[in-house]
Amino acid sequence: MDEYERQRSRMVNKQILRRGLKDPRLLAAFESIPRHLFVPERYHDAAHDDGPLPIGHSQTISQPYIVALMTALLGLGGDERVLEIGTGSGYQAAILAMMAAEVHTVEYVPELAAQAEALLMELGLDNVHVHVGDGSLGWPENAPYAGILVAAAAPEAPKPLLKQLEDGGRLVLPVGGRGTQNLEVWERKGDDFHSKIETAVAFVPLRGEQGWDREVW
Repeated sequence: MDEYERQRSRMVNKQILRRGLKDPRLLAAFESIPRHLFVPERYHDAAHDDGPLPIGHSQTISQPYIVALMTALLGLGGDERVLEIGTGSGYQAAILAMMAAEVHTVEYVPELAAQAEALLMELGLDNVHVHVGDGSLGWPENAPYAGILVAAAAPEAPKPLLKQLEDGGRLVLPVGGRGTQNLEVWERKGDDFHSKIETAVAFVPLRGEQGWDREVW
């Protein structure tokens, strides 16, 4: 076991398992994905710390526990098609690739999308499909999805994303303005949608038609 493997093991035990997330598949995903590769090299030694880190273009990689919590809230069994909004460095997509059969991820910044795609391919995660576009509108070409995860704060749950859920599917996203938001979980039941608030979080703003205007944020 090298030093990064030891750091991942400590991260899983102290930050995820001890906070009540015990799904063996989820824990195994965090043990196996090399988180340090998804942050700039100068942050490799801090990659497993209990907090977010900058990845460039005013974006961040989320705290390990929040990545784990949002993944767990999707309730994935392993055979689903899921959508992620906000690829960033690709870490959340890599975790989802271990938890679902097919992952589509949409990034607003082309440079980040290209970097993430190259790294995901290098790691052999060929069930992840990286797209460049306005993630606030989802990715209707491959809808419906069993789960949609949004890694940026929205003013409200975007209607295009809700419409792209399959019956019984879940949307997990932060909702709110600058500072603190609420992590919401939406579930589709036929033509009805039910939501609950899980916890307080802090994310960068969702960009695009259904996201935040830069001046307002």
